[in-house]
Amino acid sequence: MSRLMKDSGVEWLGDIPADWNTIKFKYLHNGLNTGEGIDKNYWTTDEEDILFYTASMVPIRTNYKSFPDWKYTKKNDLLLARNGTPYVYYPKEGACYTDHIIRAEIKESFNRKFIMYAIQQSILSVVVESVSLATWSASLWNEQRIPFPPLDEQQRIANFLDNECARIDNVIEKTRASIEEYKKLKQSIITQAVTKGIRPDRTLKDSGIEWLGDIPADWEIIPIKYLCSYNDEVLQENTALDFTFNYIEIGSVEFGRGIIEMQRLRFANAPSRARRIVQENDIIVSTVRTYLKAVAQIPHSDTPLIASTGFIVIRPKNINPIFLKYAILSSTIISKIESNSVGISYPAINASQVVRFKIPVPLLDEQKEIANYLDEKTAAIDLLVAKKNQLVTELESLKKSLIFEYVTGKKEVI
Repeated sequence: MSRLMKDSGVEWLGDIPADWNTIKFKYLHNGLNTGEGIDKNYWTTDEEDILFYTASMVPIRTNYKSFPDWKYTKKNDLLLARNGTPYVYYPKEGACYTDHIIRAEIKESFNRKFIMYAIQQSILSVVVESVSLATWSASLWNEQRIPFPPLDEQQRIANFLDNECARIDNVIEKTRASIEEYKKLKQSIITQAVTKGIRPDRTLKDSGIEWLGDIPADWEIIPIKYLCSYNDEVLQENTALDFTFNYIEIGSVEFGRGIIEMQRLRFANAPSRARRIVQENDIIVSTVRTYLKAVAQIPHSDTPLIASTGFIVIRPKNINPIFLKYAILSSTIISKIESNSVGISYPAINASQVVRFKIPVPLLDEQKEIANYLDEKTAAIDLLVAKKNQLVTELESLKKSLIFEYVTGKKEVI
Protein backbone atom coordinates (compact mmCIF):
# COMPACT_ATOMS: atom_id res chain seq x y z
CA MET A 1 0.00 0.00 0.00
CA SER A 2 1.46 3.35 -1.06
CA ARG A 3 1.92 6.17 1.42
CA LEU A 4 -0.30 9.22 1.48
CA MET A 5 1.82 12.13 0.17
CA LYS A 6 1.51 15.91 0.17
CA ASP A 7 3.23 18.83 -1.53
CA SER A 8 6.19 19.90 0.61
CA GLY A 9 6.20 23.43 -0.79
CA VAL A 10 9.97 23.02 -1.37
CA GLU A 11 11.04 22.66 -4.99
CA TRP A 12 13.88 20.19 -4.53
CA LEU A 13 11.82 18.01 -2.19
CA GLY A 14 8.61 17.68 -4.16
CA ASP A 15 6.04 15.49 -2.42
CA ILE A 16 6.72 14.12 1.07
CA PRO A 17 4.70 11.79 3.34
CA ALA A 18 1.56 13.42 4.73
CA ASP A 19 2.72 13.04 8.36
CA TRP A 20 6.12 14.69 7.71
CA ASN A 21 6.98 18.37 8.07
CA THR A 22 9.80 20.51 6.74
CA ILE A 23 12.17 22.64 8.79
CA LYS A 24 14.95 25.15 8.20
CA PHE A 25 18.45 24.08 9.16
CA LYS A 26 18.85 27.07 11.51
CA TYR A 27 16.36 25.52 13.93
CA LEU A 28 18.33 22.27 14.20
CA HIS A 29 21.54 23.50 15.80
CA ASN A 30 22.76 25.52 18.80
CA GLY A 31 25.07 27.76 16.83
CA LEU A 32 27.70 27.98 14.09
CA ASN A 33 31.36 28.92 14.04
CA THR A 34 34.27 28.67 11.61
CA GLY A 35 37.64 27.06 12.21
CA GLU A 36 41.21 28.36 12.09
CA GLY A 37 43.69 28.64 9.24
CA ILE A 38 46.58 26.27 9.98
CA ASP A 39 49.85 26.80 8.10
CA LYS A 40 50.70 23.99 5.69
CA ASN A 41 53.93 23.40 7.59
CA TYR A 42 51.71 21.81 10.25
CA TRP A 43 49.85 19.52 7.81
CA THR A 44 50.85 15.87 8.15
CA THR A 45 49.89 12.34 7.14
CA ASP A 46 50.78 10.81 10.52
CA GLU A 47 47.86 8.73 11.83
CA GLU A 48 48.81 9.75 15.37
CA ASP A 49 48.13 13.43 14.65
CA ILE A 50 44.81 15.26 14.91
CA LEU A 51 42.20 14.92 12.17
CA PHE A 52 41.98 18.18 10.25
CA TYR A 53 39.03 18.97 7.99
CA THR A 54 39.74 21.25 5.02
CA ALA A 55 37.57 22.08 1.99
CA SER A 56 38.57 18.74 0.41
CA MET A 57 36.44 15.61 0.57
CA VAL A 58 38.87 13.65 2.75
CA PRO A 59 40.31 15.12 5.97
CA ILE A 60 44.05 15.24 6.52
CA ARG A 61 46.12 15.43 9.74
CA THR A 62 47.84 18.22 11.62
CA ASN A 63 50.31 18.42 14.47
CA TYR A 64 49.30 22.01 15.28
CA LYS A 65 48.94 22.38 19.08
CA SER A 66 47.32 25.82 19.50
CA PHE A 67 43.90 25.26 17.98
CA PRO A 68 41.28 26.87 20.30
CA ASP A 69 39.84 24.31 22.72
CA TRP A 70 36.27 25.49 22.20
CA LYS A 71 36.46 24.90 18.46
CA TYR A 72 37.33 21.19 18.46
CA THR A 73 34.44 19.03 17.21
CA LYS A 74 32.03 17.56 19.75
CA LYS A 75 29.97 14.38 19.59
CA ASN A 76 26.93 15.99 17.96
CA ASP A 77 28.59 18.23 15.36
CA LEU A 78 28.33 18.45 11.59
CA LEU A 79 30.87 20.32 9.48
CA LEU A 80 29.85 22.29 6.39
CA ALA A 81 32.14 23.50 3.61
CA ARG A 82 32.16 27.26 2.97
CA ASN A 83 33.97 27.18 -0.41
CA GLY A 84 34.12 24.97 -3.45
CA THR A 85 32.08 21.76 -3.31
CA PRO A 86 29.45 21.99 -0.53
CA TYR A 87 30.55 18.91 1.39
CA VAL A 88 28.81 17.94 4.61
CA TYR A 89 31.11 16.08 7.01
CA TYR A 90 30.16 13.72 9.83
CA PRO A 91 33.31 14.38 11.84
CA LYS A 92 35.01 12.38 14.51
CA GLU A 93 34.99 13.95 17.96
CA GLY A 94 38.06 16.02 18.84
CA ALA A 95 38.92 17.03 15.26
CA CYS A 96 39.88 20.54 14.15
CA TYR A 97 38.91 22.35 10.97
CA THR A 98 40.05 25.15 8.74
CA ASP A 99 38.43 28.57 8.45
CA HIS A 100 36.87 27.31 5.19
CA ILE A 101 34.65 25.07 7.31
CA ILE A 102 31.56 25.88 9.40
CA ARG A 103 30.83 23.81 12.52
CA ALA A 104 27.19 23.26 13.50
CA GLU A 105 26.35 21.84 16.92
CA ILE A 106 23.22 19.76 16.20
CA LYS A 107 20.64 19.70 18.99
CA GLU A 108 20.51 16.36 20.79
CA SER A 109 16.78 15.96 20.17
CA PHE A 110 17.42 15.45 16.43
CA ASN A 111 19.14 12.63 14.54
CA ARG A 112 22.43 14.04 13.33
CA LYS A 113 22.99 11.38 10.66
CA PHE A 114 19.56 11.94 9.08
CA ILE A 115 20.18 15.70 9.07
CA MET A 116 23.53 15.11 7.35
CA TYR A 117 21.88 13.13 4.54
CA ALA A 118 19.04 15.66 4.20
CA ILE A 119 21.10 18.88 4.29
CA GLN A 120 23.51 17.47 1.70
CA GLN A 121 20.58 16.82 -0.65
CA SER A 122 19.23 20.31 -0.03
CA ILE A 123 22.47 22.18 -0.69
CA LEU A 124 23.09 20.25 -3.92
CA SER A 125 19.91 21.82 -5.28
CA VAL A 126 21.28 25.34 -4.80
CA VAL A 127 22.95 27.23 -7.63
CA VAL A 128 25.24 30.05 -6.51
CA GLU A 129 26.50 32.84 -8.73
CA SER A 130 30.28 32.91 -8.53
CA VAL A 131 33.11 34.34 -10.60
CA SER A 132 35.58 31.66 -9.53
CA LEU A 133 35.02 29.63 -6.38
CA ALA A 134 31.49 28.92 -5.13
CA THR A 135 30.81 30.29 -1.64
CA TRP A 136 28.39 28.70 0.83
CA SER A 137 27.78 31.15 3.64
CA ALA A 138 26.41 30.37 7.10
CA SER A 139 23.21 32.22 6.23
CA LEU A 140 22.80 30.14 3.07
CA TRP A 141 23.18 26.91 5.03
CA ASN A 142 20.79 28.17 7.71
CA GLU A 143 18.04 28.86 5.18
CA GLN A 144 18.13 25.32 3.73
CA ARG A 145 14.75 23.65 4.31
CA ILE A 146 14.88 19.89 4.77
CA PRO A 147 12.29 17.13 5.35
CA PHE A 148 11.49 16.44 8.98
CA PRO A 149 9.93 13.04 9.77
CA PRO A 150 9.26 11.76 13.31
CA LEU A 151 12.44 11.01 15.25
CA ASP A 152 12.05 7.20 15.14
CA GLU A 153 11.71 7.35 11.35
CA GLN A 154 14.74 9.62 11.11
CA GLN A 155 16.67 6.88 12.92
CA ARG A 156 15.38 4.08 10.66
CA ILE A 157 16.19 6.01 7.50
CA ALA A 158 19.68 6.95 8.77
CA ASN A 159 20.49 3.34 9.70
CA PHE A 160 19.21 2.03 6.36
CA LEU A 161 21.20 4.59 4.37
CA ASP A 162 24.33 3.91 6.41
CA ASN A 163 24.17 0.22 5.49
CA GLU A 164 23.27 0.71 1.82
CA CYS A 165 25.77 3.53 1.26
CA ALA A 166 28.52 1.49 2.95
CA ARG A 167 27.94 -1.32 0.46
CA ILE A 168 28.09 1.05 -2.48
CA ASP A 169 31.13 2.86 -1.07
CA ASN A 170 32.93 -0.47 -0.67
CA VAL A 171 32.49 -1.24 -4.37
CA ILE A 172 33.53 2.30 -5.32
CA GLU A 173 36.66 2.05 -3.15
CA LYS A 174 37.67 -1.28 -4.70
CA THR A 175 37.03 0.06 -8.21
CA ARG A 176 39.13 3.16 -7.56
CA ALA A 177 41.92 0.99 -6.13
CA SER A 178 41.81 -1.06 -9.33
CA ILE A 179 42.03 2.14 -11.39
CA GLU A 180 45.17 3.16 -9.49
CA GLU A 181 46.71 -0.26 -10.16
CA TYR A 182 46.05 0.14 -13.89
CA LYS A 183 47.65 3.59 -13.79
CA LYS A 184 50.72 2.11 -12.11
CA LEU A 185 50.83 -0.62 -14.75
CA LYS A 186 50.66 1.99 -17.51
CA GLN A 187 53.43 3.98 -15.85
CA SER A 188 55.69 0.91 -15.59
CA ILE A 189 55.07 -0.03 -19.25
CA ILE A 190 55.99 3.50 -20.37
CA THR A 191 59.11 3.59 -18.19
CA GLN A 192 60.32 0.17 -19.32
CA ALA A 193 59.85 1.00 -23.00
CA VAL A 194 61.55 4.42 -23.03
CA THR A 195 64.50 3.40 -20.85
CA LYS A 196 65.14 -0.21 -21.91
CA GLY A 197 63.36 -0.51 -25.25
CA ILE A 198 60.99 -3.22 -26.45
CA ARG A 199 63.35 -5.40 -28.51
CA PRO A 200 64.36 -8.65 -26.79
CA ASP A 201 67.84 -10.01 -26.05
CA ARG A 202 69.89 -6.89 -26.66
CA THR A 203 73.21 -5.75 -25.29
CA LEU A 204 73.03 -3.13 -22.55
CA LYS A 205 75.53 -0.51 -21.37
CA ASP A 206 75.89 1.67 -18.33
CA SER A 207 74.10 4.96 -18.99
CA GLY A 208 76.47 6.78 -16.67
CA ILE A 209 73.44 8.08 -14.77
CA GLU A 210 72.90 6.36 -11.44
CA TRP A 211 69.10 6.60 -11.34
CA LEU A 212 68.74 5.43 -14.96
CA GLY A 213 71.01 2.38 -14.84
CA ASP A 214 71.67 0.35 -17.99
CA ILE A 215 70.28 1.29 -21.40
CA PRO A 216 70.55 -0.44 -24.82
CA ALA A 217 74.10 -0.24 -26.16
CA ASP A 218 73.16 1.68 -29.32
CA TRP A 219 71.18 4.37 -27.47
CA GLU A 220 72.55 7.79 -26.51
CA ILE A 221 71.98 10.06 -23.53
CA ILE A 222 71.04 13.52 -24.82
CA PRO A 223 69.77 16.67 -23.05
CA ILE A 224 66.28 17.59 -24.27
CA LYS A 225 67.51 21.04 -25.35
CA TYR A 226 69.46 19.43 -28.21
CA LEU A 227 66.37 17.60 -29.44
CA CYS A 228 63.94 20.50 -29.54
CA SER A 229 63.53 24.21 -29.12
CA TYR A 230 61.74 26.00 -26.32
CA ASN A 231 58.85 28.12 -27.58
CA ASP A 232 57.67 30.93 -25.31
CA GLU A 233 55.60 32.77 -27.93
CA VAL A 234 52.43 34.30 -26.48
CA LEU A 235 49.57 36.38 -27.83
CA GLN A 236 49.74 39.94 -26.60
CA GLU A 237 46.96 41.54 -24.56
CA ASN A 238 46.47 44.15 -27.28
CA THR A 239 45.88 41.63 -30.05
CA ALA A 240 43.54 43.50 -32.37
CA LEU A 241 42.06 40.59 -34.28
CA ASP A 242 39.21 38.60 -32.76
CA PHE A 243 39.16 34.92 -33.74
CA THR A 244 37.90 31.55 -32.56
CA PHE A 245 40.36 28.98 -31.24
CA ASN A 246 40.53 25.74 -29.28
CA TYR A 247 41.88 26.29 -25.78
CA ILE A 248 43.94 23.75 -23.83
CA GLU A 249 43.87 24.15 -20.04
CA ILE A 250 45.83 22.14 -17.42
CA GLY A 251 42.71 20.12 -16.59
CA SER A 252 42.28 19.22 -20.28
CA VAL A 253 45.33 16.95 -20.19
CA GLU A 254 45.29 13.51 -18.59
CA PHE A 255 48.28 11.29 -17.81
CA GLY A 256 49.13 9.09 -20.79
CA ARG A 257 46.04 10.09 -22.79
CA GLY A 258 47.23 13.50 -23.83
CA ILE A 259 44.59 16.12 -24.57
CA ILE A 260 41.16 14.81 -23.66
CA GLU A 261 39.07 17.94 -24.15
CA MET A 262 39.40 21.46 -25.50
CA GLN A 263 37.22 24.52 -25.10
CA ARG A 264 36.27 26.55 -28.16
CA LEU A 265 36.60 30.24 -27.32
CA ARG A 266 36.71 33.61 -28.97
CA PHE A 267 39.83 35.59 -28.18
CA ALA A 268 37.81 38.57 -26.93
CA ASN A 269 36.15 36.35 -24.30
CA ALA A 270 39.13 34.18 -23.39
CA PRO A 271 40.76 34.12 -19.91
CA SER A 272 44.00 36.07 -19.60
CA ARG A 273 46.02 32.85 -19.28
CA ALA A 274 44.90 31.68 -22.76
CA ARG A 275 47.95 33.10 -24.49
CA ARG A 276 50.48 30.33 -25.22
CA ILE A 277 50.72 29.72 -28.99
CA VAL A 278 51.14 26.04 -29.95
CA GLN A 279 51.25 24.07 -33.19
CA GLU A 280 50.97 20.45 -34.29
CA ASN A 281 53.52 18.10 -32.65
CA ASP A 282 54.58 20.58 -29.98
CA ILE A 283 54.96 18.98 -26.55
CA ILE A 284 53.33 20.84 -23.68
CA VAL A 285 54.34 20.23 -20.06
CA SER A 286 52.47 21.70 -17.09
CA THR A 287 54.65 23.92 -14.92
CA VAL A 288 52.54 23.25 -11.81
CA ARG A 289 51.16 20.18 -10.04
CA THR A 290 53.67 17.90 -11.77
CA TYR A 291 52.14 14.86 -10.04
CA LEU A 292 49.22 15.20 -12.49
CA LYS A 293 51.67 14.41 -15.32
CA ALA A 294 49.93 16.89 -17.62
CA VAL A 295 52.10 16.25 -20.67
CA ALA A 296 50.69 16.11 -24.20
CA GLN A 297 51.58 16.17 -27.87
CA ILE A 298 49.61 18.77 -29.81
CA PRO A 299 47.39 17.10 -32.43
CA HIS A 300 46.54 18.38 -35.91
CA SER A 301 43.81 21.00 -35.87
CA ASP A 302 42.15 23.10 -38.56
CA THR A 303 41.32 25.63 -35.83
CA PRO A 304 44.08 27.67 -34.13
CA LEU A 305 45.24 26.13 -30.85
CA ILE A 306 46.10 28.19 -27.77
CA ALA A 307 47.35 26.69 -24.49
CA SER A 308 47.37 28.07 -20.97
CA THR A 309 50.45 30.02 -19.95
CA GLY A 310 50.73 27.34 -17.24
CA PHE A 311 52.35 25.10 -19.87
CA ILE A 312 55.92 24.94 -21.11
CA VAL A 313 55.96 24.46 -24.90
CA ILE A 314 58.83 22.55 -26.51
CA ARG A 315 59.09 21.99 -30.27
CA PRO A 316 60.76 18.68 -31.28
CA LYS A 317 63.40 18.92 -34.04
CA ASN A 318 65.52 15.78 -34.01
CA ILE A 319 63.24 13.32 -32.20
CA ASN A 320 59.90 11.60 -32.70
CA PRO A 321 57.35 13.82 -30.87
CA ILE A 322 55.36 10.87 -29.52
CA PHE A 323 58.50 9.18 -28.20
CA LEU A 324 59.53 12.43 -26.50
CA LYS A 325 56.11 12.74 -24.87
CA TYR A 326 56.40 9.23 -23.42
CA ALA A 327 60.02 9.83 -22.37
CA ILE A 328 58.96 12.83 -20.29
CA LEU A 329 56.04 10.83 -18.88
CA SER A 330 58.18 7.90 -17.74
CA SER A 331 58.18 7.48 -13.98
CA THR A 332 61.96 7.62 -13.74
CA ILE A 333 62.21 10.91 -15.59
CA ILE A 334 59.11 12.69 -14.25
CA SER A 335 60.07 11.82 -10.68
CA LYS A 336 63.51 13.36 -11.18
CA ILE A 337 62.00 16.53 -12.60
CA GLU A 338 59.60 16.61 -9.62
CA SER A 339 62.43 16.17 -7.12
CA ASN A 340 64.14 19.26 -8.54
CA SER A 341 60.93 21.31 -8.63
CA VAL A 342 60.11 24.31 -6.51
CA GLY A 343 56.98 25.34 -4.66
CA ILE A 344 55.66 25.17 -1.10
CA SER A 345 52.24 23.63 -1.55
CA TYR A 346 52.50 22.15 -5.06
CA PRO A 347 55.61 21.12 -7.01
CA ALA A 348 56.39 23.57 -9.82
CA ILE A 349 58.93 23.42 -12.63
CA ASN A 350 60.29 25.81 -15.22
CA ALA A 351 61.39 25.47 -18.84
CA SER A 352 65.10 25.37 -18.07
CA GLN A 353 64.66 22.36 -15.78
CA VAL A 354 62.87 20.44 -18.52
CA VAL A 355 65.15 21.26 -21.47
CA ARG A 356 68.33 20.60 -19.44
CA PHE A 357 67.11 17.14 -18.54
CA LYS A 358 68.90 14.21 -20.16
CA ILE A 359 66.95 11.33 -21.68
CA PRO A 360 67.92 8.02 -23.31
CA VAL A 361 67.42 8.26 -27.09
CA PRO A 362 67.35 5.39 -29.65
CA LEU A 363 67.59 5.85 -33.43
CA LEU A 364 64.55 7.36 -35.15
CA ASP A 365 63.17 4.05 -36.46
CA GLU A 366 63.18 2.57 -32.93
CA GLN A 367 61.68 5.76 -31.50
CA LYS A 368 58.72 5.30 -33.87
CA GLU A 369 58.50 1.59 -32.99
CA ILE A 370 58.36 2.40 -29.25
CA ALA A 371 55.88 5.24 -29.80
CA ASN A 372 53.50 2.95 -31.74
CA TYR A 373 53.86 0.20 -29.12
CA LEU A 374 53.08 2.57 -26.27
CA ASP A 375 50.13 4.13 -28.12
CA GLU A 376 48.61 0.65 -28.45
CA LYS A 377 49.37 -0.50 -24.89
CA THR A 378 48.29 2.68 -23.14
CA ALA A 379 45.09 2.95 -25.23
CA ALA A 380 44.07 -0.55 -24.09
CA ILE A 381 44.68 0.35 -20.43
CA ASP A 382 42.90 3.71 -20.84
CA LEU A 383 39.83 1.87 -22.19
CA LEU A 384 39.73 -0.34 -19.09
CA VAL A 385 40.18 2.68 -16.82
CA ALA A 386 37.41 4.55 -18.66
CA LYS A 387 35.02 1.64 -18.08
CA LYS A 388 35.89 1.55 -14.39
CA ASN A 389 35.48 5.32 -14.09
CA GLN A 390 32.07 4.96 -15.70
CA LEU A 391 31.18 2.33 -13.11
CA VAL A 392 32.22 4.72 -10.33
CA THR A 393 30.08 7.47 -11.87
CA GLU A 394 27.07 5.13 -12.07
CA LEU A 395 27.53 3.95 -8.48
CA GLU A 396 27.83 7.51 -7.20
CA SER A 397 24.65 8.40 -9.10
CA LEU A 398 22.90 5.34 -7.62
CA LYS A 399 23.97 6.41 -4.14
CA LYS A 400 22.66 9.97 -4.61
CA SER A 401 19.37 8.65 -5.96
CA LEU A 402 19.03 6.21 -3.08
CA ILE A 403 19.62 8.94 -0.48
CA PHE A 404 17.15 11.26 -2.20
CA GLU A 405 14.37 8.65 -2.44
CA TYR A 406 14.55 7.68 1.23
CA VAL A 407 15.40 11.02 2.82
CA THR A 408 12.38 12.59 1.12
CA GLY A 409 10.07 9.69 2.03
CA LYS A 410 9.33 8.68 -1.56
CA LYS A 411 10.50 5.22 -0.56
CA GLU A 412 9.83 3.85 2.90
CA VAL A 413 12.11 1.87 5.19
CA ILE A 414 10.01 -1.07 6.36
